[in-house]
Amino acid sequence: MSDRTSVLIVDDERSFTDALEVALEREGFRVHVAHDGVEALDEFDLHHPDIVLLDVMLPRLSGIDVCRELRLHSRVPIIMVSAKGEEVDAVVGLEVGADDYVTKPYALRELVARMRAALRRAPRESDSESSAVVRAGDVVVDPERHEVTVRGELVEMTLKEFELLQLLVANAGRVLPREQILDRVWGLDYVGDTKTLDVHIRRLRAKVEQDAKSPRLIRTIRGLGYKFEAPVNVA
Repeated sequence: MSDRTSVLIVDDERSFTDALEVALEREGFRVHVAHDGVEALDEFDLHHPDIVLLDVMLPRLSGIDVCRELRLHSRVPIIMVSAKGEEVDAVVGLEVGADDYVTKPYALRELVARMRAALRRAPRESDSESSAVVRAGDVVVDPERHEVTVRGELVEMTLKEFELLQLLVANAGRVLPREQILDRVWGLDYVGDTKTLDVHIRRLRAKVEQDAKSPRLIRTIRGLGYKFEAPVNVA
């Protein structure tokens, strides 16, 4: 990558980080490394990387806690990295704001593809469906403020949750196929697990539905995708 995109690798296996640092530098990335959770937060504040590769199991502070802390003040793309038996923990990472996860061992080509997809979906002014405030039933989406209120209460959203809700609301009453949602929110070249979408839908329902177990707004259309059902008004 000619613009020297910076990446922070967070992993306590030094042999792994040494090898990955060399490989990613060959791909054109500028690489920073941290070997525990506390060091990761320090390195992030020092270098402000464009993307973070974050191992789940870390000394001093877990990858999940690091992800949660970063999401309090940053929308940087985060890819969780887990060993095969830690896949569930990586999914928890998605729930606290990670954009994707990969499981070791993985091919470098796959990792780089996911990194580039996440970077393309990083926040840009042009990402919004519209700058207009949209009210859909009890849900109000404000793209410029990047805020969502539900029944008058401000609800905190991760970047992907916000983009997913915005897409569903903008297409209220229409069935959106799973593939189309992944293309629009995660990018045309997304190569990750489709469970990512299910995790985000589940979290959105917990935040906007009166009863997440019996959703009335975000409906599953079996075999097709999802549909947002509520009257929409654009301010």
